Amino acid sequence: MITISNLTKSFKKTLAVNHFSFEFDNKIYGLLGPNGAGKTTLLRCLAGLYDYTGSIKENGKEISALKEQERNIGYLPQKFGMFGQLTVKEMLQYFCLQKGISVKSADIEACIKSVGLEDKTNKKISTLSGGMVRRLGIAQALLGKPSLIIFDEPTAGLDPEERIRFKNIVKSLHGKCTVILSTHIVSDIASVCDETIIMNDGKLICCGTSEEISQKAKNKVYLIPEEKQNLIKGKYYIIQNTSDETGKSQLRFVSQENQNFDTVEATVEDGYICSIKNI
Repeated sequence: MITISNLTKSFKKTLAVNHFSFEFDNKIYGLLGPNGAGKTTLLRCLAGLYDYTGSIKENGKEISALKEQERNIGYLPQKFGMFGQLTVKEMLQYFCLQKGISVKSADIEACIKSVGLEDKTNKKISTLSGGMVRRLGIAQALLGKPSLIIFDEPTAGLDPEERIRFKNIVKSLHGKCTVILSTHIVSDIASVCDETIIMNDGKLICCGTSEEISQKAKNKVYLIPEEKQNLIKGKYYIIQNTSDETGKSQLRFVSQENQNFDTVEATVEDGYICSIKNI
């Protein structure tokens, strides 16, 4: 269990994380927020990469007092580089050394298989595509069966098939460890996460299951022909421009005001927008 209390992190005059408090259990958590919300800074504090004020405790012990080898963490950052002259297997062996875990206990072959790179085991990193390198990044985060796994924009650069593979990997971790998944792809979070955390301006805005987040937009979501946009009253936010089966342009929008249109079923994305836009 990981407990965060009043976590604050500033960069000069910029307050990136503002008195953030939360308790993580052995669940899969989605982390949502606009650019600049503080998500990556929060994750780097959790990974022990940044100093901070406040408290982060793992099983009751302050992480700043623990040695790196005492914290079994898997971390995939947004920007992830590797040594092109090493093979896939050699790269994972290198990560084992960096993490202080034995190659045998890390089960390198199983990690490679989980991301579908078995046929690339002895290929040099320089020969891999960007998507393959990202998949290898996911593999290194799984080494040694960590108690905390952090994925920061893990599906960036992955094709649809690879995204499905990644979601299946995350689902397989359910109940075994704490997983935190930060992404801009709301559908990825809605399909695999037990709870979703929404951040904005460095603060925790709300948290809940996909259903609970969706409920924040209940009776606030409308889908209308684009030609009727001039009939919308007061403050509103357009979520999507789409088309019906005839090709006619439509607008999906949220509004706190009661509009003269029928509402439609709310989604996690609708609830997310309502939360950060205070609708």
